[in-house]
Amino acid sequence: MGKQKKPKSECCVSKDRCKRCPIRMLKNGTLPPGYTVKKRKLVKVKKKDAKKLAKAA
Repeated sequence: MGKQKKPKSECCVSKDRCKRCPIRMLKNGTLPPGYTVKKRKLVKVKKKDAKKLAKAA
């Protein structure tokens, strides 16, 4: 297995989602820690909120 690629900064809304699509990575659970998706865009999560998300998971 190779190094995991970073997600794209924005979803391209293609019908067959690419491997780096932030929405697909969020759904699969492969999104790097500290990131989330809002309105089809990749955004950084504040440290306080990241701890809440980690506990919920």
